[in-house]
Amino acid sequence: MTNSSCESSTWLTPVRLRDLRASDRPELERILRATAAFPDHEVAVALELIDHALAAARGAARRADDYCFAVAEHDGGSDVPGRVVGYACWGRNPMSDGVFDLYWIAVDPAAQGGGAGRVLMAEAESKARAAGGRMVLVETGGQPSFAPTRRFYERIGYVEVARLPDFFRVGDDKVIYGRRFDGATLAQAAATFAAAAH
Repeated sequence: MTNSSCESSTWLTPVRLRDLRASDRPELERILRATAAFPDHEVAVALELIDHALAAARGAARRADDYCFAVAEHDGGSDVPGRVVGYACWGRNPMSDGVFDLYWIAVDPAAQGGGAGRVLMAEAESKARAAGGRMVLVETGGQPSFAPTRRFYERIGYVEVARLPDFFRVGDDKVIYGRRFDGATLAQAAATFAAAAH
């Protein structure tokens, strides 16, 4: 992964992206817990993926379906340069031809709203496209506490493509968002499919 910066005045938190390092693990765990969005069992899964990626980087050959990571660190200003502010984890869905799943994205609450999430999503999309991806899917929760997360995905061009009622627990739906890279919206594709089925 190449480093990239976003220092335009439209970004409140200038960040630089880089690969995952072993030294990031404690800070990423702190960020995951600080968001208060993920229960302990979900944090454990996120850390398991981080550990898997770090182990793979130490020796095993990288596979096409491995988890990909981008870490965002602060890139100047009055804050401490190099301080980790978030990360994203994504990968190719092995049951498809060109669909990528966003598994995790977490931004330090102190940096939320500053553009780091957009930069991380743009990186995941760019890397997915470069690897032959045609679509990215994202899963999130349906509770009111996840409304800001859902608005974030909608603002950056994702559309709700499915909702599974009571998936996580009663009253907490799984909401799936998607974005195609060919310019067609998933809403258009769903409408075409529904029309053809009738």
